[in-house]
Amino acid sequence: MSLNIIVLAKQVPDTRNVGKDAMKEDGTINRAALPAIFNPEDLNALEQALRLKETHPGSTVTMLTMGLPRAAEVIREGIFRGADAGIVLTDRPLGGADTLATSYSLAQAVKKFGNYDIILGGRQAIDGDTAQVGPQIAEKLGIPQVTYAEEILGVENGKVTVKRRLENGVETVVAPLPCVVTVNGTAADCRPRNARRVMQYKYACSPSEAAKLPEQIAALVAKRPELTIPEWSAAFIEADPEQIGLPGSPTKVKTVENVVFTAKESRRLDNNDEQIEELIKELIANHTIG
Repeated sequence: MSLNIIVLAKQVPDTRNVGKDAMKEDGTINRAALPAIFNPEDLNALEQALRLKETHPGSTVTMLTMGLPRAAEVIREGIFRGADAGIVLTDRPLGGADTLATSYSLAQAVKKFGNYDIILGGRQAIDGDTAQVGPQIAEKLGIPQVTYAEEILGVENGKVTVKRRLENGVETVVAPLPCVVTVNGTAADCRPRNARRVMQYKYACSPSEAAKLPEQIAALVAKRPELTIPEWSAAFIEADPEQIGLPGSPTKVKTVENVVFTAKESRRLDNNDEQIEELIKELIANHTIG
């Protein structure tokens, strides 16, 4: 059976390389100081989608991301690796959304998309680490969910079989389609870009990006519909203004503190039990440990 697969992806600041300039004075992220990257676990989810596409001829993989217009970079990256198409959900009223508002907006976009069999996404995003959006989307759509997935073992007779990686072992579960599956970082890494697809889709862009292209390239994009990455607005997905962005976000971040560890001094110890014991007592006394 062929499958219509949606992969949820997010463009996130690279929080693995946080420095002293990563936060602004008001406690918000200084995105200019952090490079934007494809959320790592969403790449794991994309790989599972591409494997399903390979084992089920005629299947399609569509990327869906929500963010600023530049989030189209995530869509292009997915297409370079094998996805068929993508959608950028972008609109000023969607900004400032917490997980509840984000999941509502994405669920509305999925409803607008219509015909789908399985929704795949990373377990969580590295800029929030909540692991809430995937399950909340499933609840809003009223479909089953499988979390902590490490491998999709197969799809047969309208059901998906998934291996889950849990804290104390693994388990295999079966869920009916359509359903939402969130994928762990322990799943297989995503394949690299395909050189042929990079050449074929290197000018793929959203309308916001196309407006800034040189005239010659813009004309090329206009002639090839497959190079246009659609942008959907809040109005297009028929979202309730009270459930999106800041109005729909009950979670409010009061302050964010950026902690950067730096080595101020060092001490060299000999291979001596007495010195080690003294150091441990000192660390306990100043509450560094214990």
